[in-house]
Amino acid sequence: MKIRKKEYGECNMIGKRVEMLRKRKGVKQKDFISQMQSMGCDINPTSYSKLEGQFRIATDKEIYVIAHLLDVDINLLFENEDK
Repeated sequence: MKIRKKEYGECNMIGKRVEMLRKRKGVKQKDFISQMQSMGCDINPTSYSKLEGQFRIATDKEIYVIAHLLDVDINLLFENEDK
């Protein structure tokens, strides 16, 4: 598993949590991106990596699809990781 090279940005609230939940499920980033694309999200690996790194804004559609694929309530994506 790759280790993050950069610190997290501040462009969205969910990226760090999404990364943690995805890794917890044992899903590779490229596989997760493919699943998102199959649900109608026009996202590429660079864009998704920036979303997880909190270097770009996450759209409402992306948040909805991510929550669905991770099988979590959308609100969980916005919770502080310390909870």
